[in-house]
Amino acid sequence: MADKQTSANHLENNSWLAKLIPNWVSTYDTSRLPADIIAGLVVGILVIPQSLGYAVLAGLPPVYGLYASIIPVLVYAWVGSSNVQAIGAVAITAIMTASSLHGLAVEGSVQYIMLASLLALMMGAILWLAGKLKLGWIMQFISRGVSAGFVSGAAVLIFVSQLKYITNIAVSGNTLPGYATTLFTQLATFHLPTFIIGGIAFTLFMLNRYASHLLWQSWLSSSKAKWAGRLFPLLVVIVAIALSYFGHFSSKGIRVIGEIPSGLPMLSVPKFDSLSQAATLLPTAGLMALIVFVSSSSVASTYARLRGEKFDANKELQGLGLANIAGGFSQSFPVAGGFSRTAINVDSGAKTPLASIITVLIMVATLLVLGDIIAPLPYALLGAMIMASILSLIDVETFKTALKTDRLDALSFAATFLGVLTFGLNVGLVIGIIVSFAGLIWQSSQPHIAVVGRLMGTEHFRNIHRHDVVTYESLLIMRVDESLFFGNSESVYTHIKEAMNQHPKARELVLIMSSVNHVDLTAQEMLITLNRELKVANKRLHYSFIKGPVMDIIEQTPVITELSGRVFLSTMQAITLLTDEYPYNDEYPTIQKREFE
Repeated sequence: MADKQTSANHLENNSWLAKLIPNWVSTYDTSRLPADIIAGLVVGILVIPQSLGYAVLAGLPPVYGLYASIIPVLVYAWVGSSNVQAIGAVAITAIMTASSLHGLAVEGSVQYIMLASLLALMMGAILWLAGKLKLGWIMQFISRGVSAGFVSGAAVLIFVSQLKYITNIAVSGNTLPGYATTLFTQLATFHLPTFIIGGIAFTLFMLNRYASHLLWQSWLSSSKAKWAGRLFPLLVVIVAIALSYFGHFSSKGIRVIGEIPSGLPMLSVPKFDSLSQAATLLPTAGLMALIVFVSSSSVASTYARLRGEKFDANKELQGLGLANIAGGFSQSFPVAGGFSRTAINVDSGAKTPLASIITVLIMVATLLVLGDIIAPLPYALLGAMIMASILSLIDVETFKTALKTDRLDALSFAATFLGVLTFGLNVGLVIGIIVSFAGLIWQSSQPHIAVVGRLMGTEHFRNIHRHDVVTYESLLIMRVDESLFFGNSESVYTHIKEAMNQHPKARELVLIMSSVNHVDLTAQEMLITLNRELKVANKRLHYSFIKGPVMDIIEQTPVITELSGRVFLSTMQAITLLTDEYPYNDEYPTIQKREFE
């Protein structure tokens, strides 16, 4: 008996340990190793300057961009949902970090660094808790218009914020008016050599990004041109470091990164002055959690679909949450899945999260060995790199498409975009969500209701204004294309009454309910009132295609119990029983109806 109990405990322990090992590790195919190593090396090398730049964007010393690419990346590789998503410092989290900490502490100070780590910890906890509560469905509450408007507005703010690095003008703030005010009041600090370096670098990066056909494709094969474009920023960085070192840029008033602390990030608990200070960060942490989840999930789900893999939104929430929690204890700031680095990771041949682990090793090597080499890098170059890359996030095409196809999305985009520029990221996002929901409510309050007829020779029913259909003098058929609730009941009632007035000879009204998924109390009262009014006018109300869940709601209510007509399984059944027409008899479509049984 004791042996059986020991064996059971052993199996239970093994099962518990097995859950700690991700599936990609236990099933790893060694044939994938070369591709993962190459992808990890490429991503690691290319994102070093990017990581430094995003740390600067967040208001942190550059080295913290490398810190953000170590522990959080390792944790996500182990527990994340995606095999190929590359997480780390990204533009959105960087600018939101800077925006939320503005005014709470001096940029780059110990207190500022601690608050950035605290923000990562709080955001991670929210994400992890949302994953445990299986709130993955929440991503559907931010429309495409809101997300595109938010990212576009943030991109503009990021672009303007980098002017301080390529001009030496002390631009500050978290809104466009704030940036503009400080820009014009601090013009005296303009530094021409810094501007020349930043301007040249920006031009080179823009040419590489938007004129690659002239730079590379005109004389290189497509595959070589692609890699030339990707490696070019790294080459510019290397040249800039060399010129700065031999040209003594720092002695000429040009800001350089300076000494980067060697060694790995320290494990520590983020400290803060008071609970009220931490509470101030909570709204931003919640909004950042939502944005990080939506953006990272969109990347992860896209590549999962392309690779024929399953995407688990709740696992993604937990993976991002644990990565940021770990980052909060390892001198990181909020991280997310990066669009560009994930694309590079996939294009470089990444097969599993091992590629991300290889990238971490590159960051570790940089911190241990390459710190002194990077020190002469001008801040102007990092600013120019961010400005050139961020322009692609201004999503003009989505706005143009929305104007043509969906004005509500266009309005949501514009409201979010202008809100972000005028009031900052947090308020702008809230404005966009409010406008989006208000538009949705308005849209639902104006449901599409069509008078329909039968397509000749079929049992299909279509809008009389769009198709050549058979109609019936004594029978009016209307299709309701929306669930019925308090917000649209009056509108539906008005549409129906107007249609009845336009067809005075119709004694029978059939409402096609195939698109109605719910009928609330207000809507029930409207239908009861409509039925009673028709009954007084010696007319009858009928329903067809009522869904089971809807019938469960209304079957014991006066909507059905006092119904003057009948509930039909199909609209064709209604025509057959309410008229003298038999199926497909199109010769006499308006003959006298027979008596209803």
